[in-house]
Amino acid sequence: MTAVGATKARPRDLGVRVAENLLFAVGLPVLAVGLWAVWSTRSTSRFLVGPGTLLDAFRQTWLGPAFVEDVLPSVYRLLIGLFASILLGVAAGVVIGRLRPLREMLEPLLEFFRAIPPPVLIPVAMLLLGITDTMKVVVITSGAIWPILLNTIEGVRSTDSVMLETARSFRISRWDRLWLLILPAASPRIMTGVRQALSVALILMVISEMFASSAGLGYRIAYFQRNYLIAEMWSGILLLGLIGVFLAVAFGVVERRVLRWYHGMKEITRA
Repeated sequence: MTAVGATKARPRDLGVRVAENLLFAVGLPVLAVGLWAVWSTRSTSRFLVGPGTLLDAFRQTWLGPAFVEDVLPSVYRLLIGLFASILLGVAAGVVIGRLRPLREMLEPLLEFFRAIPPPVLIPVAMLLLGITDTMKVVVITSGAIWPILLNTIEGVRSTDSVMLETARSFRISRWDRLWLLILPAASPRIMTGVRQALSVALILMVISEMFASSAGLGYRIAYFQRNYLIAEMWSGILLLGLIGVFLAVAFGVVERRVLRWYHGMKEITRA
């Protein structure tokens, strides 16, 4: 094929790929909702509701005072816990990753605490901090910090030693090496840890509110379940899924900006 033919084929191939992605992105959810609607009309279970009933319950439950009283406080605690876990995880990960003696000394302790499921810390946090917003933020942070911390450590450890020695030979300060070399080199692993922490933080937000709260999304979903308000319960689960999708999309935007250089290098390598 000539160069002109290849140039003409590429936009056509790109259009086909875009059409296929759009078909999967829109067609599969539409098909799933259609099957769900048919199943709900044929099922005799009172625990299965149809799409129309669910959307009506969603509108009546969450598009009102509950949005301010339950949703916003939950999202606020989630974001504070995530922000704290990112700050603490990256800061501690850089220090531990750079200092080999410290890393070897702390490795057994880190593995021990990482193996403890964060939900079991809720009763301990309740005893120490009471049933407060601080307790819920601490629970979220205690679970979300681990993927960030461990990925940061590995990212810092894998920084190119040749580049580090070159930076030292040019008498670049430690602070500049950290900001201009170590953190950028570790940023793909750090962003992977943050992506994993998003789902962990969302889970812990719900669990902490189910166990110890009188408001919030987790509390409200548990309340609906205990009182057999099935459509309202499913509407809360739907809202949690939408929050997760929103966080994933927002993170994807930030990730593309932070790792623009990294994705550019991958494109060059593939070419």
